[in-house]
Amino acid sequence: MQSFDSKWRALALVGVAELFAMTLWFSGSAVAPELAAAWALSPVETAWLTNAVQVGFVVGALVSASLTLADVVRPRVLFSASAFLGAAATAVIAGFVTSGLPAIALRFVTGVALAGVYPTGMKMMAAWFDEGRGLAIGVLVGALTVGSASPHLLRAVSGLGDPNQVLYGTAALAALGGVLVLAYEDGPHQPSSAPFDPGAIRRIVTDRDVVFANLGYFGHMWELYAVWTWIPVYLGASLAAGGTPDAARVAAYLAFATIAVGGVGAWLAGSAADRWGRSLITSVSMAVSGAACVLAGLVYAAPLAVVAPFVLVWGLVIVADSAQFSAAVSELAEESYVGSALTLQTAVGFLLTTVSIQLLPLVQDAVGWRWAFAPLAVGPLVGIAAMLRLRARTGL
Repeated sequence: MQSFDSKWRALALVGVAELFAMTLWFSGSAVAPELAAAWALSPVETAWLTNAVQVGFVVGALVSASLTLADVVRPRVLFSASAFLGAAATAVIAGFVTSGLPAIALRFVTGVALAGVYPTGMKMMAAWFDEGRGLAIGVLVGALTVGSASPHLLRAVSGLGDPNQVLYGTAALAALGGVLVLAYEDGPHQPSSAPFDPGAIRRIVTDRDVVFANLGYFGHMWELYAVWTWIPVYLGASLAAGGTPDAARVAAYLAFATIAVGGVGAWLAGSAADRWGRSLITSVSMAVSGAACVLAGLVYAAPLAVVAPFVLVWGLVIVADSAQFSAAVSELAEESYVGSALTLQTAVGFLLTTVSIQLLPLVQDAVGWRWAFAPLAVGPLVGIAAMLRLRARTGL
């Protein structure tokens, strides 16, 4: 009974710490309109307020995976130090930065720091949950999702026209997450710290089942962060075109809800995947979200009563499957290097997001926001094919 209670306490602790730390991810993106106006940023520079985090995350994750840091350093120490680093970088932007280039550099540092938060949190949950791992990691990704959405809520409530409130607020929350996670204790399924082993990466990338799970994840990531980055802009343009009063503020609230509702989706999908299989649940989720990439063009400029339910369903399913790719890798990869396998998976996935995030403004220039999301549907198609192949091989 004590073990049962302990694992749920661990889940709650890491979930809250993850939620607070991940508010850093979109802290710059949420206030990008204000920063772009204040610093005279071009659309490309504005996009880099998000993309710098993605690139920083990739660099941090690749360094971590290459050195197997997630399997050598105690998880709570790595998580906490990373959260404090990201919080400091964000606070410096609010307190001292007055132009785009240093802000982009500090957003890169934030991404590097978050590479020590997200994969590490997944490993911490895998250490406590053998049965029900899909649900546990689903809850963790749900916390990440709500945390990522939170800057949009802070902006809608008090940050319109005052980006420093959002930046300082998210920095404070991330620092609090870094403190909370220090109370974490290693779980019963925590592997012993592994020595540095360059051959671990080769074994990870040549395991065919892990490769299929990763391909599913990569297809999912092609869509996810591009939608999360640009949905506030799409909503602002769509609601304004449809005549919604105070469209900018309504778009900020709806952007928060669209991203945050994915936390519920991740929890529901985690429970369902433990029952019916990760490959099936991820395929269904990608089918719905991929279709939404195209259908977004049909609901553009529609009344709020049409747009809001559509984007909320999209937000519910678009991240619902995310945890299941990670859970699959945690089950398929060599046990001693699960942390490095998860880190490598996320590194490549986030590298892909830098391409899709930059692609959308180019598509928008050509066809407008109505059809800008349509090219993202390619990712879910590839992901579905990979996960159905994995299901045929393993029944997972």
